[in-house]
Amino acid sequence: MTQQRRYTTSPARTKFFNELGAAPGVVHFRPDAPPPKITLLDYNQSQVQKVDIKHPQECILYLDSESISWVDIGGLGDAQTWEQLKQVFNLHPLALEDIIHVPQRPKIEEYEDQIVIVARMVSLRQDGKSFMSEQISLVLGENYLLTVQEEPYYDCLEFVRERIQSSRSLIRNSGVDYLMYALIDAIIDGFFPILEMYGELIEELEAEVVTSATPQTLERIYEIKRDLLELRRAIWPQRDAVNALIRDSSELISHEVRLYLRDCYDHAVQVLDIVETYRELASSLTDVYLSSVSNRMNEVMKTLTIISSIFIPLTFIAGIYGMNFNTDKSPFNMPELNWYWGYVATLVVMVLMAIAMIVFFWHRGWFTNFAAVTSHRRTQGKRRRN
Repeated sequence: MTQQRRYTTSPARTKFFNELGAAPGVVHFRPDAPPPKITLLDYNQSQVQKVDIKHPQECILYLDSESISWVDIGGLGDAQTWEQLKQVFNLHPLALEDIIHVPQRPKIEEYEDQIVIVARMVSLRQDGKSFMSEQISLVLGENYLLTVQEEPYYDCLEFVRERIQSSRSLIRNSGVDYLMYALIDAIIDGFFPILEMYGELIEELEAEVVTSATPQTLERIYEIKRDLLELRRAIWPQRDAVNALIRDSSELISHEVRLYLRDCYDHAVQVLDIVETYRELASSLTDVYLSSVSNRMNEVMKTLTIISSIFIPLTFIAGIYGMNFNTDKSPFNMPELNWYWGYVATLVVMVLMAIAMIVFFWHRGWFTNFAAVTSHRRTQGKRRRN
C-alpha cells in the first residue's frame, strides 16, 4: 500500500516569506494564495445567523451587536481585502504578519484588546491514508472570534459549527471565550484520527518487516518517521500555547473557560505521548528490518552451506576419478577404472556419503530450524491475505 504524501510547506514558500532585513509588520502576500472566503456565524441563546460576507465592512454591523460573532476566513491572498480586514478588526501589524506569513510556530500573542493564537491544524484526506496540515490563526476579541485558515476547503471544525446550530448546546449559552476553547479542543482532537491511522500502518509494517521485508518497506518506515516528526513539531509548541492561556490572567478569558482549557492541555499531552511512542516504534522497526534482512541472509547462507557441504565430497570423488591415470604403467594408477562394477560402486559411495551428511545435519537441527522459519513465514502470509 503506497501512502500519498501530505501537504507540506515547500522550501520556495519559506524562502519567499523570510526576506532578510524586512521591517517588522511588513506583509508579503503569496501570489498563488487563494482569495479570502469569509463566512460569519452570529449567534446568541435564541437564534443563529449564517452570512457569506462579500466585503469586510459588512462585519462591522455584527461586531457592534451584543451577540457573539465567529468570522471564519479561508485564504491568504488579495492584499486589498486583507487591508480592509486589518482596519475592521483593528489588527496589529505584527499580528497580521503572523497570520499571513505561514508557517508560524504555534504560539500566543496578547495585544491591548485582543489575543492572537497561532496553531497547527491537521485533518485526514478523503483517501484515509494521508493527512494535510495547515496553519490556523485565532483572534479573540471582546465579543467576536476571528479564525484564519490557509485553505478555505478543509478543516476539522465542522462539529463546532453543528453544535452552534443546536439551541441546547453549551456553546450557545456561553461567551466568546468558550467558542475559542471549543475550536482549540477540536483542533487538538483532530490529531487523534491521524495517530490512529499511523498506528494501523505501524502494525502492518511490523508484520511485513518480520515476514517479507523489502527496500520499499524501509522507505515507508522513513516516511512515517518524517510524518511523525512533523506532528511532533506541531503539537509540542501547541501544548505550551494552551498552557500559556491557562496561566495568563487576561480579562478576555474567564476562570471557567480556563478550567476547560486544562482538558485541552491534557489532550495535547496525550497526543504528544502517542507521537513519541509511535516514533520509538518506527525507529525500532528500522532495527527489526535490518535484523530481518540479516536473518534472511543467514538462512540463505545456511541453505547454500548445506548444499555445498553435501556436494563438496562428491565433487572430490568425481574429480579424483576424472583424472584418468593409465593403469598399464603402474598398479597404483586407479585400478578401479578397470573394475566391472567400478562406476556403480562409486555412485553408491557418493549416495551413502550424501545420506550420511544429511543425517548429520538433521541431528544438528539445521533442517528443523529451516522448516520452522519457512512454516512461520507461510502462516504469516496466510494471515495477511485473510
